[in-house]
Amino acid sequence: MTMEDPDIKKCRLTTVTVDDVIEQVMPYITDPKDRDSASLVCRRWFEIDSETREHVTMALCYTSTPDRLSRRFPNLRSLKLKGKPRAAMFNLIPENWGGFVTPWVNEIAGSLRRLKSVHFRRMIVSDLDLDVLAKARLDELEALKLDKCSGFSTDGLFSIVKHCRKIKTLLMEESSFVEKDGKWLHELALHNTSLEILNFYMTEFAKINAKDLESIARNCRSLVSVKVGDFEMLELVGFFKAAANLEEFCGGSFNEEIGRPEKYMNLTFPRKLSCLGLSYMGRNEMPVLFPFAAQIRRLDLIYALLATEDHCTLIQKCPNLEVLEARNVIGDRGLEVLGQCCKKLKRLRIERGEDDQGMEDEEGLVSQRGLVAVAQGCQELEYLAVYVSDITNESLESIGTYLKNLCDFRLVLLDQEERITDLPLDNGVRSLLIGCKKLRRFAFYLRQGGLTDVGLSYIGQYSPNVRWMLLGYVGESDEGLMEFSRGCPKLQKLEMRGCCFSERAIAAAVLKLPSLRYLWVQGYRASTTGRDLRLMSRPYWNIELIPARKVPEENQLGEVREMEHPAHILAYYSLAGERTDCPPTVKVLREA
Repeated sequence: MTMEDPDIKKCRLTTVTVDDVIEQVMPYITDPKDRDSASLVCRRWFEIDSETREHVTMALCYTSTPDRLSRRFPNLRSLKLKGKPRAAMFNLIPENWGGFVTPWVNEIAGSLRRLKSVHFRRMIVSDLDLDVLAKARLDELEALKLDKCSGFSTDGLFSIVKHCRKIKTLLMEESSFVEKDGKWLHELALHNTSLEILNFYMTEFAKINAKDLESIARNCRSLVSVKVGDFEMLELVGFFKAAANLEEFCGGSFNEEIGRPEKYMNLTFPRKLSCLGLSYMGRNEMPVLFPFAAQIRRLDLIYALLATEDHCTLIQKCPNLEVLEARNVIGDRGLEVLGQCCKKLKRLRIERGEDDQGMEDEEGLVSQRGLVAVAQGCQELEYLAVYVSDITNESLESIGTYLKNLCDFRLVLLDQEERITDLPLDNGVRSLLIGCKKLRRFAFYLRQGGLTDVGLSYIGQYSPNVRWMLLGYVGESDEGLMEFSRGCPKLQKLEMRGCCFSERAIAAAVLKLPSLRYLWVQGYRASTTGRDLRLMSRPYWNIELIPARKVPEENQLGEVREMEHPAHILAYYSLAGERTDCPPTVKVLREA
């Protein structure tokens, strides 16, 4: 027996091709953009990506067909689908616009046999859809998220929990449904031992039993996150005792009784709890958080009933806060305390408060003063979304100077104040965009005169990496939009409201933006036919119009009045062609 020459053996062992290497490496590449780039190299890499891709997010369910998706990625483990445009969250899209999950559920049942996680967002889901999904996936289904969905009832939920007894995540946050009974939660309590996340926050369940929540906590030792509706907090005492590993809780309800300010003082929470949002918590109930405030990393005060000074008191006790959500009643004073005490803050969201709640005291407004304090004090911020009553260029410049890690910035200028200190904001937005080089998402919603054509051109020029953008009441003329469209090389989704642009300018801008895949516009110089919008017609580009219409809306006094909704444009790339489920409220614009 002769010994093999070492050099020959070494040569034989190293005849590994690049394809062999990428076949081993590809499963570890999870970023979808990296995956997309790799799949374009050659046919073999395309095939490897197809065979090993485990997760897909579709930003609009009409951009492809279910069967095309299953052929392209037959081994998917996780799928996220979005239906109605984001504007639906603000009641700007007709309820019957579309976004039905039925064809997708049927494809999941028939072809995507390895799917374990399904996330539907702003879609219409029927009980039959849930039943088909449940019976097709059975115990293989680990996660179901019905995120801001509608169309189903508790019968559909019962089918899910009955057939999918190893489900780990069940979410229905902000969904609307028909509640027939509470059997679904009882079934979950009886037979599931795997649940990790249960979320029906901001829903109107009234027929479920707190005892079932307690049973779930006792049976599911891996339960780490629970978000519920308006449960009286004292009914959850047993649940909190049983949920030993709970890290996140949102919801509940405090019902203060006159003469009993100490009613909740003996309420205790699980020792690992670090993410919290308590609905209707007032000044008298706030001290229940003090014993463990130092370990709170995420705090949701959107639905708390706290005044400005209450926010200051609580924030001072939360030095390790990383995420804060609140209403603008927090005020500049609250943001100053935040900047002083919470140096680890990464996400800050300040929503608009209800004008009729009587909570907006003289300090309960956010302005340039609060923005500067946050920018200087919370320099690890990655996400900042804020409604402001006043603004200056200097405050935007501070954000650009100090918040170098900012990836997502959203600002809405409210119309509460008749006079704004410093408009237009051209120089401020330029400084912000130049300084925040990591920005990927950007929203700038102002009022007339808030940004000139020059400022709009700055947004285009200094947004090299922004992929999603919302602009409201910006610019002065079509020229400003054209200057804007000469930049934004990576912009994929553009939303605009209340702008002065003509159809011709909008169409021309779309053709100039090289990466644009999605456009939504409401409030522009609309024609009766939309003729000029046809200038942006091209293969695979769908254009839909929602003509101006009157919509009944209920005000804070319960009075119903008809409100004028301006015309919409929705345009998007689609491999599926023109959709077939358009309601009468939607007009498809075809090439002439």
